[in-house]
Amino acid sequence: MRCRVCGEKAFIKLHYPKMYLCADHFVEYFERKVKRTIEKYKLLKPDEKVLVVISGGKDSAVTAYVLKKLGYNVECLHINLGIGEYSEKSEQYAREQCRIIGAPLHVVNVRELLGKGIGEVRTRRPTCSYCGLTKRYLFNKFAYDNGFDVIATGHNLDDEASFIFSNLMNWNTEYLAKQGPVLPGEGKFVRKVKPLYELTEREVVAYALAVGLEYIVDECPHARGATTIEYKEILNEMEEKRPGTKINFVKGYLRKRHLFEAELREIELKECKLCGMPAQGEKCSFCKFWGLEEPVTLKIANTDDEEPFGP
Repeated sequence: MRCRVCGEKAFIKLHYPKMYLCADHFVEYFERKVKRTIEKYKLLKPDEKVLVVISGGKDSAVTAYVLKKLGYNVECLHINLGIGEYSEKSEQYAREQCRIIGAPLHVVNVRELLGKGIGEVRTRRPTCSYCGLTKRYLFNKFAYDNGFDVIATGHNLDDEASFIFSNLMNWNTEYLAKQGPVLPGEGKFVRKVKPLYELTEREVVAYALAVGLEYIVDECPHARGATTIEYKEILNEMEEKRPGTKINFVKGYLRKRHLFEAELREIELKECKLCGMPAQGEKCSFCKFWGLEEPVTLKIANTDDEEPFGP
């Protein structure tokens, strides 16, 4: 098949909208779509300092690559979760990705910072649960401590559709009231945005291949059996039968999101007595879970610092 624009050999067949594109015109299409997403949802301003949380995977690497190419002031943060060979491999990929992108990389090593890696804590709490708590705290505190205006994550259309689907199936209305392409900043919570919000996982994979970004394909050992994977498979089957299902589902949700806002509870946030970050009680969930006696230090010594942070 031939590219719809130039007639050269097609690199990819897009199912929605249905068309064939060569590699060069697909890259143009992808970057134009990211730019339109940023403008449509007012995600970023040209002069803002952007932190991209880069995992070594395709989504975050593509996010950093495109934002850098579009002229944004991008720096990257990699959180080494201390999950043996998987984390070491992830960090190697993140370093190589940032070298190609031309963006500074900062690394936070969970085991060196907190004494144990993810999966090594004796707790009844599910591993993915406290891993999420840890990552959210670290990238928000890092961004806040170092003066970043906004955090960009690599969530794509498949991620968003499966998250909405999962929360609808379980009627988690509080989550449904807050989900979207941008989470506004408030106090010490730094604004978070999703530039790949309207791009599918398949398109992200194709873009990484087209621009030469290699990424880790191994799945986190603790993610096996996660229900989100099952929901993605269901949505993929529906998309296969009826192209456009995912984007129409997500756009429909955004139009009706206000219906869930009544479920939001007013929560009075205090400052954690240990680290000063937002907390519902005397200590924030992060400091409480990890049993900290002094706050972690995430302040960058200088902009070229690529060494792991410690207490």
